[in-house]
Amino acid sequence: MVVIRGATTINEDTPDEIRAAVKELLEQTEKRNAVSRDEIVSIVFSSTSDIHSYYPAKAAREAGFEGASLFSAQEPEIEGALKLCIRTMLFVEKNITPRHVYLRGAKVLRKDITEKINVAIDGPAGSGKSTIAKALARDYKILYLDTGAMYRACALKVLEAQIDIQSEKEVEEILRVLSLEVKYEDGTQKTILDGIDVSDKIRAPEISMAASTVSRYPFVRLKMAEKQREIASDMSCVLDGRDIGTFVLPSADFKFFLTASPEVRAERRKKELEEKGYEVDFEKLKEEIIARDNQDMNREIAPLKQADDAVLIDTSSMTIEQVLQTIKKMIQEKI
Repeated sequence: MVVIRGATTINEDTPDEIRAAVKELLEQTEKRNAVSRDEIVSIVFSSTSDIHSYYPAKAAREAGFEGASLFSAQEPEIEGALKLCIRTMLFVEKNITPRHVYLRGAKVLRKDITEKINVAIDGPAGSGKSTIAKALARDYKILYLDTGAMYRACALKVLEAQIDIQSEKEVEEILRVLSLEVKYEDGTQKTILDGIDVSDKIRAPEISMAASTVSRYPFVRLKMAEKQREIASDMSCVLDGRDIGTFVLPSADFKFFLTASPEVRAERRKKELEEKGYEVDFEKLKEEIIARDNQDMNREIAPLKQADDAVLIDTSSMTIEQVLQTIKKMIQEKI
């Protein structure tokens, strides 16, 4: 016996919505698994606590699934969970590899996701975008791509070559032979530069401003954007940066722009660096952040800016969990 899982959502809690959603879900499950109705032994339904108007099992019976035993249960209320969701388990008397089916809003929130989505999170340094992007990717069980690490690796390559970082020509010559890999081990991104893991090295304070400098050169920007698009085209992922929604993935499914005051961002960065063993001066760090903002916003290619269709979130007075829940709520509302 094989168990085929599935889920779907409804727009509102009405009998007609439930009937239509259940019929669509079961028929799609039959079709994708080449299962006939007499091979279905039983169907178990569960629905979220906001669904009351009709039993999914009754909707299944009305849709013609008369030979299988049917059971419906209601799930407990879980904060942050997908709303108005109906889940199924079909027990099938057939030796097949099951193809689980997720429709409508349920598609993006399951581990065995069947459709690719990309989430773009942009913003200036210290706005919280990397922290939120990692948490979102973890919760949705999709890939987190740290695009900033790629530019930091370019900056490290230039600094170690001891060339003039203000010379676009010299930077381009060095980076033409760049060997950069992004690997994932135990859910963590590893940045491999010329065969060496530089994941920790690129987090040094002096790399930050250098990354901003090299990233303003068109050659570097285009080279990194091409690699980022390649990764995003193959899998669902969350990308954070300064130009994801405007330049790298302008057609991303979801776009957010995070910001915060320079003082708040400097304090966050100070704490982060001190935890890694660096001694930093708050006022100097704030000046560097403001300078980097200015440089990023005024570079010639793909400057830092909010995409027209991105949601703006000021994180100055918000906790990480508050920002995360705000974004997840907006994603759920859109799907």
